[in-house]
Amino acid sequence: MPQHPAGFVEAVLAVVDDIPPGCVATYGDVAAILGSRGARAVGQVMARYGSEVPWWRVVRAGGRPPAGHAAAARPRYEAEGTPIVATSDDDGYRIAIARCRWRP
Repeated sequence: MPQHPAGFVEAVLAVVDDIPPGCVATYGDVAAILGSRGARAVGQVMARYGSEVPWWRVVRAGGRPPAGHAAAARPRYEAEGTPIVATSDDDGYRIAIARCRWRP
């Protein structure tokens, strides 16, 4: 995993921390807010440093929950009233992103 400048890490975590309960942003949305096209870089920051922020509010394109964390994220979405839709894929659901996408 490449190293990212501390300022980028802090900026990603600050944006994620600002996402309100019941809302989500994609990795690409977070990158765009920071003036970047680095959705993968945002994902790397979240994987390494994201445990102290509301990580479940950053989703994959199309509203899929963070890879490998669907089971842990779902109760958080339900508690926050984030709209979810049942799917037949491995995750079993996705976020109805058009209804809750956060735009600062």
